[in-house]
Amino acid sequence: MMTNGPSVDEQIEIYRKMVVVRRMEEALGALHKQGGTRGPIHRCDGQEAVGVGATAMLRSSDQVTSTHRGHAHYIGKGLDVHRVVAEILGKETGYCRGRAGHMLVASAADGLVGGNAIVGAGIPAATGIALSLQLQGRDDVAMCLFGDGAAQTGICHESMNIAALWKLPVIFLLEHNQYGLTVHHAAQSSVADLSVRAAGYAMPAEIVDGNDSVAVYIAAANAVERARSGGGPTLIEAKTYRLEGFSTSDMGGYQDEAEIALWRARDPLTVARARLAGEIDTEVLDGLEADAAQVVDDAFAAALADPPPEFELHPASAAYSGGA
Repeated sequence: MMTNGPSVDEQIEIYRKMVVVRRMEEALGALHKQGGTRGPIHRCDGQEAVGVGATAMLRSSDQVTSTHRGHAHYIGKGLDVHRVVAEILGKETGYCRGRAGHMLVASAADGLVGGNAIVGAGIPAATGIALSLQLQGRDDVAMCLFGDGAAQTGICHESMNIAALWKLPVIFLLEHNQYGLTVHHAAQSSVADLSVRAAGYAMPAEIVDGNDSVAVYIAAANAVERARSGGGPTLIEAKTYRLEGFSTSDMGGYQDEAEIALWRARDPLTVARARLAGEIDTEVLDGLEADAAQVVDDAFAAALADPPPEFELHPASAAYSGGA
């Protein structure tokens, strides 16, 4: 059964979350410049429509694996902004009590298995989770979000092969943001559309506009429905663009300015707002954006004031150090 697009109310919530993610990324970038973050941050500016649109229809019991660039996945899956920011800043109030950092945020209650600092490592994890769901007889699904760099790894192909063979309930959602580190995809792949590889596993595939949250939602919803009903995996290639550098420590200079301008003109927030403008008043959209910005401001203010983790020395370590 093909799904219709999200309702206006669902589009409003998707847009709100996208604005939250963008404001969070901008705040993290500013904080990094001030020396307020521990290590570089991998921002996802320009990719919000994928992370939020693809997860909008999921249940809390559906399982998602993320990447090193997963902040939109976190917010899309329903995580609390304050606790996400607190985790990124290494605070006790974070989802992993300040021990995960920005790449490894996880929440079992929300079905977020977590990000991964190893490129492509979330792909076999999601496949294994899908096998577990199948063996338990559950109709929940696994969704694996990964990039075009990860699509070049051997474990990606191994996972897709076994997922198709066993008809596992997993959605492979490829965020094709055009760059792996500082290298354009044309220098990394012999094909422009990575989704063509799905044919080698007899797996259905679809290319969508990754800057259109509604298009992403529809493709993901159909794949989720197929997986829930026992139809097996799907590969979705969402064409999008990384507007910022690989991380906040990236010096840049390798992205063509004309290319950046072309993609900025199709900013996913601009696309989503333009569609909603035909349904609701401008004042309502302005208020929504202001409220989202305030949520982020409040989250940062609270997280910056939160306490750091309290570390307890393991008894064996205490004994070794003479503390016991």
